[in-house]
Amino acid sequence: MLIFRYLLKETLKSQLAIFFILMAIFVTLRFVRVLGDASDGDIPAGLVLGFLGLYAPILASLVLPISAYLGIMLAHGRLYVDSEMTVMRACGISEWYITRVMLFLSVLIMIVTGAITLYFAPMAAENEYQLREKARNEAGLSAIIPGRFQQTGNAKAVIFVHDIDTEDQLRRVFLSQNKTENGENQVQVVYAQTGQVASNPDGTRNLVLKQGVQYEGQQSQKSYRKVEFDEYQIQIADKPAEEARRKVSVLPTTELWGDESIEARAELQWRIAIPLSLPFLILIAVPLSAVDPRQGRFGKMFPAILLYLGYFLLLLASRRVLEDGKIPPQLGLWWVHTIMLIIGVALIVRDRKTGTQFRAWILGKK
Repeated sequence: MLIFRYLLKETLKSQLAIFFILMAIFVTLRFVRVLGDASDGDIPAGLVLGFLGLYAPILASLVLPISAYLGIMLAHGRLYVDSEMTVMRACGISEWYITRVMLFLSVLIMIVTGAITLYFAPMAAENEYQLREKARNEAGLSAIIPGRFQQTGNAKAVIFVHDIDTEDQLRRVFLSQNKTENGENQVQVVYAQTGQVASNPDGTRNLVLKQGVQYEGQQSQKSYRKVEFDEYQIQIADKPAEEARRKVSVLPTTELWGDESIEARAELQWRIAIPLSLPFLILIAVPLSAVDPRQGRFGKMFPAILLYLGYFLLLLASRRVLEDGKIPPQLGLWWVHTIMLIIGVALIVRDRKTGTQFRAWILGKK
């Protein structure tokens, strides 16, 4: 029991350290990206922390498997380098016993990861989707930054606003627009005293300018037409495209069980694949962590990372192929887990009696 607790403690310390380091790195990268969107006016600045908070459960579900995998590699690698594993082996502690202890740990992590991927992550994705809808509705005014030349959302005009008052009215608005008619470049320049952004039911947005003047003419000619107006409207954002696969990803797991569509099957198998990958990763990490003291604890880290990347890249590729309907749902992502199970079992039994006899039988056949 003492060895059992010691192995769990050492492994958990390494896993938690890696988990928080990776979370800090990816959250920081996400924060920079969201902050860039906010500075560009794509999302309101007040929703930045909301996007970060909703991204955390989704990120945690992806970081937990790799943190457990690398935690075993680092913790057990140190035990091998410090010859503690050698002492355990001399006392009768086999690699299979260590594997069973790690599999027990993987069950605990599977429960946490499963709860996140099957419940909390879809709920966070749904809230993020609603937050993006809210940001899209508010982006008409928040996207306009006073004192800066900006392209409109549909990239058809350039706008400059001197100021925005307390009632969200635009003050002293400059707008420039180019059009090509009959091979000639048409220039339109508009200057208005006030303006506002109006959202339409179909998702498009218009810029409504009042009390202004428009100059229109061809770039190659010197004559321009001047028109004064009381109200002038121009569309500054097109109708947003719907994201079908995004909608599937925000569905609760209970709804996915009853949905027979290919997209729902692929999403459900992906949610199950993340926690299910943990025991297969454990079967690979325990034997791979065995290093010679001269190699150092990082001796087999490179091939271990390559195996992990190969595993999840295969899962991602299989998910994409399944969504495209090129493989049956019965095969789905399960064949990738089967391959990793075979690799893990082969690594576990390679130095055991069964593995030795199998190798001898293979060599005898040759």
